[in-house]
Amino acid sequence: MGLGKASIRPKNDNGKDGLVDTVTSPNDVFCSVPGRLSLLSSTSKYKVTVAEVQRRLSPPECLNASLLGGVLRAKSKNGGRYLRERLDKIGLNLPAGRRKAANVTLFTSLVEGEAIHLARDFGYVCETEFPARQLAEYVNRQHTDPTEIPTRRNMILAAKQITKELQDVLCQDRTPIGNSRPQPILEPAMQRCLTHFSLISHGFGTPALSAAFATLQNAFTEMLKYLEKAFPNSVPPHSTTPNGNAPPSKMDSNNTSTKGDKVEDTRGKEVV
Repeated sequence: MGLGKASIRPKNDNGKDGLVDTVTSPNDVFCSVPGRLSLLSSTSKYKVTVAEVQRRLSPPECLNASLLGGVLRAKSKNGGRYLRERLDKIGLNLPAGRRKAANVTLFTSLVEGEAIHLARDFGYVCETEFPARQLAEYVNRQHTDPTEIPTRRNMILAAKQITKELQDVLCQDRTPIGNSRPQPILEPAMQRCLTHFSLISHGFGTPALSAAFATLQNAFTEMLKYLEKAFPNSVPPHSTTPNGNAPPSKMDSNNTSTKGDKVEDTRGKEVV
C-alpha cells in the first residue's frame, strides 16, 4: 500500500449532521475535541483543523480509522465507517483496513492543541520550579581543587555555547502546526528531520526540548556564578556580568542569557 500524503478533494455535499461538508481551506475546523489531560473541573476543548487531520493521515503516522477515531474522540459502534464517511464528505480518503506506519505512543492520542499546551506547561514548570541553582551548586561542590576551576569554567562556557547553537536551530523550526504554515528557513534536509519529530509528537517535541535546553542554560549560568563566589582567586576578574552570564568571548560571543526568559512555543504560533 502506498503511503503518499492524504489529499484534499473539494467536494460539495450538503451535510445533515452540522459538520463541515465542503473544504475551502485546510484551516477550516473539522471538529472540536475535549482534552485528555485536563482535570474534570477545567476540561479544555481544542479545535482540530482539516490540515491537522490530513497530517495524521499522512506520513510518518498514516493513522487508520480506529486510531484517528481515538484521537478525535469518535469511538462508537460503526465509528470507523462513520469517520470515513465524514472524511469523504470533505474530500479526505481513509481506506478501510489501512495499517498504521508508526509506533503508537501517548502523543498519538493528543491533538496538536493539547500537545502544545502540555509543552508550554512543561516549559513553565521548568522555568519556575526546576532547582537550577541547587543542582549547579551540588555539582560544583564535587570539584574543590582550585587548580581545576579555570578548566571547569572553560568547560561550562563551551557547554553553554554548544547548547545555544542547538537552541538556535530549534528556534528556526518551521513545521506546520495548528492552522499555521510558516515559510521554511532551514536547509530542507534539516527541516525534514525536525518536521518528522514534530509530527510524531504532535507538536510537543520542539518547544519541550527548547524548554529543556533553556533550563540547562540556567544551570550553567548558576554554575558560573557559584565558581565566581567560591573561588574568587581562581576565576578571572569580572568573568561574569551582574546577572551571572559570561561576557562575550571567542567561545561564547553569541551567547545570551536564558535566566528569567519566558519559555514558550519557539515558533511563536498560536494553535487553534
